Amino acid sequence: MTSPDSDTDFATAVQALWDLDDNRLSPHEDYAINVQRSKHPCDVDDAADDPLFTRVNESALEERPTYRAFRKLLDNYIAYAGVGEEVSREELNEQRKFLDDIMETGPMRYLHEYCLAKNARYNGREVMDDVSDFKGILRNIWFDLYSRSGGRGTKDSSGFEHVFAGEVKNEKVSGFHNWIMFWLEEKRGNIDYRGYIKPRSRSSNAETNDDDRILTLQFRFNGVEKFVGTSFIGVSPEFEFALYTMAFMRTLHTGEEDNYVTLDVGGGEAFDLNVKCHIYNGDQIGSCYVEAMAHYD
Repeated sequence: MTSPDSDTDFATAVQALWDLDDNRLSPHEDYAINVQRSKHPCDVDDAADDPLFTRVNESALEERPTYRAFRKLLDNYIAYAGVGEEVSREELNEQRKFLDDIMETGPMRYLHEYCLAKNARYNGREVMDDVSDFKGILRNIWFDLYSRSGGRGTKDSSGFEHVFAGEVKNEKVSGFHNWIMFWLEEKRGNIDYRGYIKPRSRSSNAETNDDDRILTLQFRFNGVEKFVGTSFIGVSPEFEFALYTMAFMRTLHTGEEDNYVTLDVGGGEAFDLNVKCHIYNGDQIGSCYVEAMAHYD
């Protein structure tokens, strides 16, 4: 894989992250899904009688250090906005372990190289080549708490909680874009999968099926609706962490929340995506996720 340089564009870098994700799970081998029927986002009917995930090989997750470290983070949060979060010493150690593990992977090393090549800046200073310094930036971006509910002094959210674990605010599910969290909550009986939504572009020519790597879903989490939410399926935590951090750094630089790419996911399939990033308070991730614009076969 060619290292990024100052001329490497965002779309090329995103494809590199995908190609470097050698921790990705294999559909039908490591997990199986049942997409069932499609629906319009406004439809109230349930288009899926059965769960989305029919099988996940848990040993495949346990064998991978970054998956183990990631799962330990997911139960550290209270889903409801307005309820303050408290971070214990154990949870801080779990954050450090996760960052240590993912920085050993190809996608995260490439992200760091990309930031250096682009002379990326955070909080007024350039990103340094020191890995410990970079992990400190990642910790600030993703794990520092802030108030999403607007309550004075109530630190009830973070970028990580919102994007990966999900939240409930104003009787709606917000964030919640991670397939592992979806599978865990579905297994616990807390999620009712209600069908998939086709990409919006009429130029899309691929059918949605059980080995798709990107799905736009509708579901209920603890009885609260998520009308439209797009998730990668089977990808590693480090891939998503690298992708969304890269989008965040680009949005910091350009001021543009939309980051458009075409991603070749292999097997003759590709997706037009918008890697959408909302910045909170100038230096943290408010939200980051993908929108599936089109799907080609």
